Amino acid sequence: MLSIQNLSKNFGGIKAVNNVSLNIKKGSITGLIGPNGAGKTTLFNIIAGNIKNNSGQIFLENDDITHLPSHELFDKGLLRTFQIAHEFSRLTVLENLMVVPGAQTGEKLIGTWFNYSKVKTEEIAIREKAEEVIEFLKLTHLTHELAGNLSGGQKKLLELGRTMMVDAKLVLLDEVGAGVNRTLLKDIASTILRLNQERGYTFCMIEHDIDFISELCDWVIVMAEGSILTQGKIEEIKNNESVIEAYLGKTKL
Repeated sequence: MLSIQNLSKNFGGIKAVNNVSLNIKKGSITGLIGPNGAGKTTLFNIIAGNIKNNSGQIFLENDDITHLPSHELFDKGLLRTFQIAHEFSRLTVLENLMVVPGAQTGEKLIGTWFNYSKVKTEEIAIREKAEEVIEFLKLTHLTHELAGNLSGGQKKLLELGRTMMVDAKLVLLDEVGAGVNRTLLKDIASTILRLNQERGYTFCMIEHDIDFISELCDWVIVMAEGSILTQGKIEEIKNNESVIEAYLGKTKL
């Protein structure tokens, strides 16, 4: 699904991402772990088109997407979530989902004037899809609640729901479990697994919770000091001495 070749990003004299190469298999859930400052979020920001790399290439299903802006990547099915949820706080849960699909006829004033019937038809279809997503997420009791009033975990579920409003191929999850209570964390894990198994989503997730990674991920990539330290199945990673030292300083994972 995703292939990264010799990717680097410097901030002044700091090599935030240093000659990184990796592959993410289609239909997989891949974990990306490492200590703070390892370059994980910078790598996500480059892949998602938020910042430009200095060198290297990125391919999505063999299509060169290096330097494409985030809105073009969105159209190609590459989406991301953030450690701190980016909801529209004054819109309801339903409205947050309905604004996601791009190129809606009603977005243009001329469309509302001369294509009202098309606008109405689109809105009905989008609303039906949003209601289906809300049901999938088990958030029907919050359909008309303002998103700003949701708990941290519910906002993370809403972000996952927004990826369901378009044909997502690859979703980058940036610490989706951060600050979430254990009950909602189980709901988030279940949702990710269902999207992967039932809808074919490919995920790559930054996460510090090793138990969460162990539950979800087929493959784990470890970064340290901007580079790939190692990669493999979670049990191999948990018993790798170099990972233990880099990640937790001699404490076994």
